[in-house]
Amino acid sequence: MTTTNTTAASACPYSSGSASKDFDPFEMDYQLNPGEACAWARENEPIFYSEKLGYWVVTRFDDVQEVFRDQSTYSASVALEKLTPATPEAQEILEAKGYGMRRTLVNEDEPAHTARRRALAGPFDVAHLDGEEEMVRELVTGYIDRFAADGRADLVNSLLWEVPLTVAFHFLGVPEHDMDMLRRYSVAHTVNTWGRPSPEQQEEIAENVGNFWNLAGDILAELRETPDAPGWMPYSIRAQQEQPEVVTDSYLHSIMMAGIVAAHETTAHSASNAIKLLLENRSVWEELVRRPELIPNAIEECLRLSGGVAAWRRITTRPTVLGGQRLDEGERLLIVSAAANRDPRHFNDPDVIDLYRDNSTDHLTFGFGSHQCLGKNLARLELQVILQELTSRFPSMRLVDQEFEFVPNTSFRGPEHLWVEWDADTRAAGTAEDAPPEFPGIVFNGPGKDLRTRTMTVEKVRPLTPHVMGIRLVPDGGPLPGWQPGAHVEIDAGDVSRRYSLCGSSSDAWEIAVAREPDGRGGSRWIHENVVAGATVRVRGPRQNFAVDPDVDRRILIAGGIGITPILALADDAKARGIDYTVHYCGPERDRMAYLDRLRDDHGDHLVLHVSGEGTRLDLPGIVEEYRAGTQVCTCGPDRLTDAVLEAFSSWPEGTVTRESFQSTSAVDPSSNEPFEVTVNSTGQVLDVPAGQTLLETLETSGFDVDADCREGLCGTCVLGVVDAAPEDIDHRDDVLSARERQSGAVVMPCVSRSCAGKPLTLDL
Repeated sequence: MTTTNTTAASACPYSSGSASKDFDPFEMDYQLNPGEACAWARENEPIFYSEKLGYWVVTRFDDVQEVFRDQSTYSASVALEKLTPATPEAQEILEAKGYGMRRTLVNEDEPAHTARRRALAGPFDVAHLDGEEEMVRELVTGYIDRFAADGRADLVNSLLWEVPLTVAFHFLGVPEHDMDMLRRYSVAHTVNTWGRPSPEQQEEIAENVGNFWNLAGDILAELRETPDAPGWMPYSIRAQQEQPEVVTDSYLHSIMMAGIVAAHETTAHSASNAIKLLLENRSVWEELVRRPELIPNAIEECLRLSGGVAAWRRITTRPTVLGGQRLDEGERLLIVSAAANRDPRHFNDPDVIDLYRDNSTDHLTFGFGSHQCLGKNLARLELQVILQELTSRFPSMRLVDQEFEFVPNTSFRGPEHLWVEWDADTRAAGTAEDAPPEFPGIVFNGPGKDLRTRTMTVEKVRPLTPHVMGIRLVPDGGPLPGWQPGAHVEIDAGDVSRRYSLCGSSSDAWEIAVAREPDGRGGSRWIHENVVAGATVRVRGPRQNFAVDPDVDRRILIAGGIGITPILALADDAKARGIDYTVHYCGPERDRMAYLDRLRDDHGDHLVLHVSGEGTRLDLPGIVEEYRAGTQVCTCGPDRLTDAVLEAFSSWPEGTVTRESFQSTSAVDPSSNEPFEVTVNSTGQVLDVPAGQTLLETLETSGFDVDADCREGLCGTCVLGVVDAAPEDIDHRDDVLSARERQSGAVVMPCVSRSCAGKPLTLDL
């Protein structure tokens, strides 16, 4: 079994032994890699008060996502607040220049935020963005041609700053301006808002920020003369004419300035970070050279591991509890998405680039919920074109030995220079006889199911019982990602996909066991009839839906039948960690119980068999009496067994009993369905969901692209956010969401779940 490497979090990097006293986001370790710099805090002080910042710092995925999601408790109003108060001299300069930036899309709350987002979102539609590829590619190839024959370049200065800025001008509908001046203005805006400039630096920064504000006003006045011109700002001017109470004059001025920064700076940083990361992971770069269709996958992993945005800020509007930490009203939060993106509770083997990661688009670099970045797909378009051209023309590209410099701030990061070199025999000149390759189409909204599917070879098949076969799978090139005990993979079995727990102990192969189910739905029969040594299979994952607590010091493991597969991995992990554990294994006859010999060999002193054919049955009441703090019960097997376990242990504290199920346990008679309405929050579109159709089907037939795999409420792929719903408004019918997620009323699995009693729902889509 392979588990996540937690070396980075194992030793406290703070001299006082506490992040609360020593955490400093302006030091180089945070600037270089904020996710790694926060690893110890995430595992030991996941929410801590930074005395140096005066902020609570939030580092775990679930907590960061909850803050993004719950806008009524965690206001975005401080997102653009100056982290370092202005000196009187700097404030005087800003006032003299009339600086008045107020609300933009990133720092306003409901209901104003959604109303403005709906009014302004049109040009960010995927159908519109798809037409921008030719313009972006011409820009990228034109800039590359300038340095292609040099053999060496600073990609930031030669490509990665000016291309996104030029794209931003085009997309905004703004005439091109002095690049160097706007770069200086953007850096000043970043440091002014999220940095810690000295009193001496503040005056120069204020001068640049004030000039930037006035330039934005001049550009806006110029654009008002041609409101029918193309671009987002003319579109916004026309929206003001239709909705003057929503799109006000001051708002247009603010988004004019913020738009120039947002449309290019984060993309420039993300591109620089991505290329640096990929060149540091040479085998991944070479795989992209060989298989450019995987570039969208690589981009999501780069955004997750080294995105251009590391953190955002919020303020509490009322007393609350977040991740067990009590917070008063008015508490300021720094939510570090870069740390959340490496949380092993959500991402298997989180510190490595996995080009087939099944949940890579779950990263929080673009935010989450209704505040998710409006321009995320424009950024994806630019990043894909840049990587396509660089990997094609410079396959030998490598980093030059250099020291990286960053603009010190809490939130926006990218190297100021990125020096690379390449061999002379590369396809660099772009000559007519050396025709460029044809690239796959641009992928928006992250890679779909096919791109996340890896092909694996069946190395070995062996019978475990007369009706269970063990299958060992090896990758077709490249290393396999690590996985946590309880993880499963999804196998394409003919026309269906089925989930199987990982249960091997090798890092270079995966092992699953498949029981042939005569009365099943055909997946196991297909595998038993078609999977032989040498065959290839299509695999997705690994995924972790089994809510296993990795920090407990005692496990009670209860398995029935083929449910032994995840339980075996949990037993192996418990033994390796040296914690107390017991395996209760139930079956009708010994010759029908898979892995029995291995269990005896590896876990004999911890194994208790319950063989009904021999008259030995599981005594659940007796096990219930064994409760002590630090214990978790994990069960997998037939529903009658796992249902009995959940009922027997219902008196134990929440979270101490968990089960894995590969068949939905929430079956509902469809005749009880009621029709209901859903509103799409980003557009205001209202859809009718008939009683005989799922919410997912309604969305798909209405043109919404929702990623979905199992369609049975088992895998978690299609989860969507819900806005302003009470927990009792949603009829949850899935087997994935936790009690905490259900109680939040903020998410729904549209493949199976519905509204309760026909109540309308608003989707964060």
